[in-house]
Amino acid sequence: MSGVAGCLDWANSVLEPETPRWYALTTLSRHEWLVTKQLQSHGLEPFLPIKSEIHRWSDRLKKIEVPLFPGYVFLHANMCGEVRHTIQRLRGCGGFITMHGEPVPIPDEQISGIQKILQQRVSCTTYSYLTIGQRVRVRGGSLDGMEGMLVRTNGENSLVMSVDGIGRSVAIRIEGYAIQQL
Repeated sequence: MSGVAGCLDWANSVLEPETPRWYALTTLSRHEWLVTKQLQSHGLEPFLPIKSEIHRWSDRLKKIEVPLFPGYVFLHANMCGEVRHTIQRLRGCGGFITMHGEPVPIPDEQISGIQKILQQRVSCTTYSYLTIGQRVRVRGGSLDGMEGMLVRTNGENSLVMSVDGIGRSVAIRIEGYAIQQL
């Protein structure tokens, strides 16, 4: 690894690198793209989930890409002083989502679930963050193995996937998919 992405966890071992984890960064309004590009230029691995929307102007319709979670960018990195210092110097970045002053890691399966939804081009909408409800797993099809909470709205079943660190969720329709209770 090059750049700050290869930091070592000196508290555990000088020779073994710490396992990279996902973290959420806050950004100023409409600065998600800028923060993402700056992270890439420092050799870090950002993830900016985006979705396409049709926007209407008075004279035309235009398809544009917008952040799925406005105000947030995810970072896959080893947490060390050098990474923290780099984040503090980024223009438009508010810093890590923290608890008691420490960046809160986001479980890998939550980020990989969001990545899978976007790679499969499944239509999704943002949803209120949920902590209660029936946990289910999709069986079969392009969403096989995805886990989330089952909700029923207006007669349609949806799978709601939550991202703990930022308190946000995404809902996708799962009509036609086999689901399994967890």
